[in-house]
Amino acid sequence: MIFEPFSIGDVAFKNRVIRSSIGGRTAYYDGTVSDAWKNFELRFARNGVAAIVSATLNVNPVRWSPLEYPQISHDKFVRPLAEAIHAVHAEGCRYVIQIGDGGSHVQTSLFSQPQDGYGPSPGFDLLFGYRSRRTGMTLADIEQAVHEFGQAARRAREAGADGVEITASKGYLIHQFLNPAVNRRRDRYGGSVERRFQLLREVVGSVRRQVGPDFLLGVRISAWDRNYQPVNVRWPVTWPLREFVRGNDIGTYLRYGRWLRDLGVDYLHVSNGYGFINPGETPGRFPLDEVRQFANSTRHLSAKAAVRATILNVLPKVLLDRLLGIGWTTGEAANLGDARRFREETGLPVIANGGFQRRSLVEEALTSGACDLVSMARPLLANPGLLEVFRQGRESPARPCTFCNRCTVRTTLFPLGCYEPLRFDSDAEMEAQILDWSARPDVPEPLPWDPPAVADLSTVGSGDGHRAGRRE
Repeated sequence: MIFEPFSIGDVAFKNRVIRSSIGGRTAYYDGTVSDAWKNFELRFARNGVAAIVSATLNVNPVRWSPLEYPQISHDKFVRPLAEAIHAVHAEGCRYVIQIGDGGSHVQTSLFSQPQDGYGPSPGFDLLFGYRSRRTGMTLADIEQAVHEFGQAARRAREAGADGVEITASKGYLIHQFLNPAVNRRRDRYGGSVERRFQLLREVVGSVRRQVGPDFLLGVRISAWDRNYQPVNVRWPVTWPLREFVRGNDIGTYLRYGRWLRDLGVDYLHVSNGYGFINPGETPGRFPLDEVRQFANSTRHLSAKAAVRATILNVLPKVLLDRLLGIGWTTGEAANLGDARRFREETGLPVIANGGFQRRSLVEEALTSGACDLVSMARPLLANPGLLEVFRQGRESPARPCTFCNRCTVRTTLFPLGCYEPLRFDSDAEMEAQILDWSARPDVPEPLPWDPPAVADLSTVGSGDGHRAGRRE
């Protein structure tokens, strides 16, 4: 079934594999996408994926993280996006723009600013965000956020995207409102399961009003809140106050899924966990060295960030590996069982995400009816030609992704690419591939050096005793 077409509404996908959201520093400093962003996306389109879900494009012009990640918070960003999407469409690939707001989980900034700490309720979180305290949003702040999502969706349609996907996972702003361990409000946006859903309800309504009933609209949603990440601990289900410590369970999120269906959402993209990174969103190993690098790069932004970086640098690596690695496994198809439940209980098309790479596993996920489409990011970053491997009937590529998760953190600081040394014969080979990832995929081999060209240039600009390219 991998290569069978599938349609959601009016959008037809040529096969069942899509490139999931993956971010990187491929925009200019103001958030305008660059040629590097277009070239990066084209690699996947030309290697046969049915669709690409973009990195999370920021809807708010201030809560923006990391720098050089793409923005969609102003009309000026539409045209560059449109040019890149047109190039992707020329390869027969669909393009869906994922929109989101990091809320108080914004991790970096040029300068420390209060808006980067906005969330549903006041509080403290050592793991995510750089502001020392989270600030509760006012009703005016929430109204503005809803408006920004709607305007971002309008821009996505104007840019020629095939659809838009709302980020209600990864610990971003909407996810914070859904999570009872973070949302302690007692107004219309908190205090009960229904009221915690209100922000997402209003965002979906705002988006639908802007894009119309015929435009593809999906939601990326978690099946469980596993708070206190990256340590993946589920509190005992018998504890009466478990939701206020651990967050929502799958039963609550299935209710949300049914409500989203009733609101006219076209599909659900199912992942897991709370915050990014976490074992449900990116199953594999905890990338301690990379997290240390990132913490050191942001320690100047607040006292909390400085303490966090100090802890990560002072405590022995062997201890941190054991502590922070709790719950992190290389388990494949980590969220497939939850995706099946969403598909069965909501009746919506479902995209499964998290740890797919083997051909037989993707086939089983599709033929068993657990999901309609499979999304992956890290395996395609490691092997952009993975679809051709499947088409040839092979189980997996010669050098598969190891799910080391180095790329998930390093790409906030360094160029997009695979940073797993085990997949390369040398550091030089790895570096060459990383630096080539966002280059133009159709650039011919460089021409050999031509000495006569140098001779021709030697007379350019000569005169008045000034000679360019003078040869001694």
